[in-house]
This record gives sequence, structure tokens and C-alpha cells, in this order.
Amino acid sequence: MPEGRNRMYDEFAHLWGLISAPEDYSDEAVYWRSALEARLGSGRRRLLELGTGGGHFSSRLAPEFDIVGVDTSARMLANSQRLNPGVEHVVGDMRSVRLGRRFDAVIAHDAISYLLTEDDLTATFRTAAAHLGPGGVFIAAPDDFIETYVPGTSVTGPRREGDTELTYVEHFHDPDPSDSTIETVYVYFINRRGELNVEVDRHTTGLFSVDTWTVLMEQAGFSTERLSYPVRQDGNDTFLLVGTLRAV
Repeated sequence: MPEGRNRMYDEFAHLWGLISAPEDYSDEAVYWRSALEARLGSGRRRLLELGTGGGHFSSRLAPEFDIVGVDTSARMLANSQRLNPGVEHVVGDMRSVRLGRRFDAVIAHDAISYLLTEDDLTATFRTAAAHLGPGGVFIAAPDDFIETYVPGTSVTGPRREGDTELTYVEHFHDPDPSDSTIETVYVYFINRRGELNVEVDRHTTGLFSVDTWTVLMEQAGFSTERLSYPVRQDGNDTFLLVGTLRAV
């Protein structure tokens, strides 16, 4: 049973349509759209998305916003390009990318969960600030905060596309509660034309308190709000963090 780290975004990027579906993000997009429109008003706005991945979330916003998507994985961006031909795509790291342009808003969906240290968070918040003018909006939604994290196991599938069927198991656990990271172990059952392969994929993500997020956003120049974001399948609440860039 071969295993490695972050294989979903590299060698298994071609399975992204089976791991996730664009419509899976429709309910979440309602909250993001509402938060953006409440702060920016109506009209077509320019968004920078940090951690676009396969583009399934941005596909829910692209009809109403002009989006530039940034991600470290060229293979995942290729998926997004096929799904979102009107979106500009850039290979880059959310902690350091600088496009030399200003946007109305910067958004970071669950890819921001892969930031593992407070320095990573600070660097990303500075990226957001560098691409906004005063009054610009930054929205982030990590998968988990210390206050909302619940370990457990889930099963998704089977899902079929062409001659490939995928079922996968996610196991969420915290190997060391004294540090700022947790681990998710994925086991993929990939059945292609009757031949079954089983693969293991380990992902390390960050786990910080809501206060840590908001304090570091404030230090990067944002006035922050915490909005209820009741979209988790386990029924537990989590939050959208919304920052408005203050005038210097």
C-alpha cells in the first residue's frame, strides 16, 4: 500500500473530479458571496484567490466576479483552467506571491489550512494586504480552529467517472496536541477497469485558535470580523474570518 504526502495535489490531481465536485461548494459560496457583497456592494468585482487548487470553489463565484487564481500546484491549476476558462491562473505560493496589482478582495478557502506556523499566517496576511487598497476585503476559512476541531473518520464514494471508480476514507487525528499541526490520512480505493489499487496519502495542516488568526490579521493591517459559517457535514459550527484593510 504505497503512501506519501500531499499526493492529492500531484500524482492524483487527475482524480480531483472524483475527490470533490464543483456543486459540493455551492452552499459555502452563498456565505462568501453574501460577505463580499455586504462589504463591496453590487457590481462585478476583482478577486484574487489564494490556493485555487482545482477551481471547484472559484467556479461557484466566477459567474459574478473577475478572478485571478494562485496555487503552488500546476497540475491542480490545469484542472481549474479546464473548468474555469475565464479565470487567470498563476503558479505561486500564497505566502510570497506578488502580482503587482490591486484587487477589491482577496479570498483563501480551505487551502489556507496548509499553513503550519504563525509566521506562515503572517506572511499570507501580508500577501493579502499587498494586493488590496484601503477598504479592501480579505476572507479566509481554514478547515479547523482549535475551538472547532473534531477528530474522526469519514467515507466518501463510490464516485465514478469514465472507467474509474473512487472511494476514499479520511481519518482526522492529532499526533501531537502540543504543536500547531494535525494530520489527515486519506486512503484511496481506485478501481479502474476492474483493477483495484489502494493508496495512502498523508496531509499535515495547521491548527490555531480563532484569536491567533484574528490577532495576526489585525497586526497585518486588517479590522476583523468573525462570521458564522454553518456548512460542516458533522453539524459543528465554524467561522469565516473577514478582514477589511485599514487606511495607513
